[in-house]
Amino acid sequence: MAAPELTKADFQSDQETRWCPGCGDYAVLAAVQAFFPELGIPPERIMFVSGIGCAGRFAYYMDTYGMHGIHGRGPALATGLAAARDDLSIWVVTGDGDALSIGGNHLIHALRRNVPVKILLFNNQIYGLTKGQASPTSERGKVTKSTPFGSIDAPFNPLSLALGAEATFVARTIDTDKQHLPAVLRAAAAHDGAAFVEIYQNCPVFNDGAFDALRDKRRGAINRIYLEHGAPIRGVVRAADGTLRLGDDGEPVVHDAHREDPSFAFALSRLSSTPDGPTPIGVFRDVQRAVSGRDLFAELQAARAGATDASLDALMRSGDTWTVS
Repeated sequence: MAAPELTKADFQSDQETRWCPGCGDYAVLAAVQAFFPELGIPPERIMFVSGIGCAGRFAYYMDTYGMHGIHGRGPALATGLAAARDDLSIWVVTGDGDALSIGGNHLIHALRRNVPVKILLFNNQIYGLTKGQASPTSERGKVTKSTPFGSIDAPFNPLSLALGAEATFVARTIDTDKQHLPAVLRAAAAHDGAAFVEIYQNCPVFNDGAFDALRDKRRGAINRIYLEHGAPIRGVVRAADGTLRLGDDGEPVVHDAHREDPSFAFALSRLSSTPDGPTPIGVFRDVQRAVSGRDLFAELQAARAGATDASLDALMRSGDTWTVS
């Protein structure tokens, strides 16, 4: 008997969504729930892992398995799940503070090792849950409750960081783009290995308007530089010294997301240091590399297949043993 066709309702939990009115998280949640039936994966084989922050509540609203972990440890929890269950579709939802500050080390190693998980980074350039402190992606000079005279720290560029860790799939999209966001999620789901997606997500309470240059329909039409593999990149040229730069005066550049060398994607990620002008969005890099844990999982399965109760008992009683009384 054929499996029943899945719908958006199959991925909507009965929990009341509790984000601030106007939060970009609503748009991302709606896009994910609407897109997931396309995967054809039943909810019981999907796992959402989150850390701490506003994005951490995401797991409650998906009618799948989920785990709301401790701060920054989403990639570590997901790595353990991937090592034990290669039949699961595992997604990590995190924010710029959770992923890039407290959990920075876990993030880069999950990407470096190419663990088969999909990581959605909600970047609102602020700590929202704790009411408005500077985050690792807040721009220099940002005035917040923790930086009353303006942030003196240079922000992370999340895509550059992921590419520096040799992530095999790196992309950027925008919370309210109803066509682009699902398309990027679809590409991430199809990738065999770790997929990292930065989502520009508006925080209407503590950092409202941070991405208006891209989210606004009129300004976005000018500032969004869509990346499409094999197509010329509008507004990006190669200068005489070989570097990429914004503009129209120079050699046209054709996007190559499958280039093994990450330097091309890295150069694209450096074209805009802040999202207040022309900014590339789309899939920056999509290459294949050995997936972490897959060989180990096969070895474990083979070992388990040959194990019996007698062999396990013999193993437990081998070597030195003690009786505790």
